[in-house]
Amino acid sequence: MNQTDMTFSDQAKELRRIVELHRQESRTAGNMRTLAVLSGKGGVGKSNLSLNLACALAEQDQRIVLLDADLGLANIDMLCGITARYNLTHLIDGSKKMDDVLIEFVPNVWILPGGSGIRELADLDEPRLSELIDSLATLEDRADILIVDTGAGIHRGVLSFALAADTAILITTPEPTSIRDAYGVLKTLRASPKVGGRTDIAFVVNMTNSEEEGFEVASRIRKAANQFLGLSINYIGCIVNDDLVGKAVRIRKPFYQLYPASRASECIRKLVQTLLGTSERGITGAGSSRGLKAFFFRLTRKHFTER
Repeated sequence: MNQTDMTFSDQAKELRRIVELHRQESRTAGNMRTLAVLSGKGGVGKSNLSLNLACALAEQDQRIVLLDADLGLANIDMLCGITARYNLTHLIDGSKKMDDVLIEFVPNVWILPGGSGIRELADLDEPRLSELIDSLATLEDRADILIVDTGAGIHRGVLSFALAADTAILITTPEPTSIRDAYGVLKTLRASPKVGGRTDIAFVVNMTNSEEEGFEVASRIRKAANQFLGLSINYIGCIVNDDLVGKAVRIRKPFYQLYPASRASECIRKLVQTLLGTSERGITGAGSSRGLKAFFFRLTRKHFTER
């Protein structure tokens, strides 16, 4: 083991020590559920799904924090029609508090802009990391679910979010290239010792012509994942093509808000029922949450040990 490997190993051990310390100190840890939304390629509607899912969950009395963690093309603010003055970077450098950075979008939905702060998490020393995660953990007092809108592809940062979350939601379209890239994400996730442990993998098919098409696409992916990767993938539903989705994007408002009776909004409702365990194919219950502190410690540990 060279000096660099020893340094990263020491950092990882220290992070594990901090995790255990905070677990002992916090009796409320484990209440907030984390969902990471990812895709194999861009342009499949990942950010739109994250935003409208947040709005639909809020309608079910769930309090949501939506973290825009797409470093390459952060666009949640564009879809919301808002301008973010501050982001996670300002929390990291201590220039702003959580209340300064959080943006209340609609009742029960707050936006947390990530910016370059996501990358900077890996470079914090122990005292600043511990302080920051204590600050982030205050979100558990005001929200039930953290939705992370990640970047597209199989970059290390994207996969770190997926592996740190309680549930990773992988989205694709029926296009062959999108299906291929989604399968590539599953292959990469499978290569990590973390997957198959406590991270659920859910699958959504977007821009389908019908629910039948969505089910058929999902069946092919699930069969291949089970046969060749040994992964069990939960299909939680599809979103059918709807012209009102594009219209809402141009207006810069969530389609679930503008057009609650639309076909796409009805699909979102079904997804929410599944995620909350109120439908026949509900995948996880409230007990699946490991808490926000644990999420961010797992995330930073992945950055430390894999770079």
